[in-house]
Amino acid sequence: MHSEFYTYLRLGWQHIADYRAYDHILFVIALCAMYLPSEWRRLLILVTAFTIGHSLTLALSALNILVLPSKVIEFLIPVTILITALLNYQSSKNSSQIPIYKYFLPLIFGFIHGMGFSNYFKSLLGKEESVVKPLFAFNIGIEIGQLLIVFLFMAITYLFVNFFKIKHSKWSKLISGIIVLLALYLMWETKFW
Repeated sequence: MHSEFYTYLRLGWQHIADYRAYDHILFVIALCAMYLPSEWRRLLILVTAFTIGHSLTLALSALNILVLPSKVIEFLIPVTILITALLNYQSSKNSSQIPIYKYFLPLIFGFIHGMGFSNYFKSLLGKEESVVKPLFAFNIGIEIGQLLIVFLFMAITYLFVNFFKIKHSKWSKLISGIIVLLALYLMWETKFW
C-alpha cells in the first residue's frame, strides 16, 4: 500500500512525463537550450525558480485564493514558451553574460504554468483536509520530472556538441527555432478570442 505522499509525488512526476502535456516539456527544453551541460548550476537555478512560481500558484489556486479563466491561462502558457525560446536568440550572442531578468522570468512563468495545473490538481485533492502534504509531494514529483527532462536534454546536447561537433550556438538556435514554431502553433490552438 502506497502512502499519500508517494501517490501525489507519482502523480506530479507522471503529469510532467505525459507526452500529451508536451507544453511543459517544451518550456523546460526552451530553458535548457542555451546552456552547455557544464553550466548545469545556472540551469538548475532557473528550473527551481520555475518550480517555486509553479508551487506558489498551485497553493493559491488550491486554496481558492487565486482563480483565473482557464482559457486565458491555456493561451498564456505557449506565450511563455515563445518568449523563452526567443530570448535564447538574444542570450546566445553572449552566453557568459546572462541578463538578470533571465532569472526572474522562470519564476513569473511558473505562476502561469501553475495556473494551468490548478484545475487538475484541485480534482486530485477531492476532499483532502489539508493541501500542504499533497501539494508538497506533487511539486516534488514535478521537480523530479523536470530534472529528468533537463538531464536527458543535456545528454543529447553533449552528444551533438561533443561527438557530432555541432557548434552549441547553432544547436541552441535550431532547438529554439523549433520551439518557437511549436509555441506559435499552440498559441493558435488555444487562442480565446
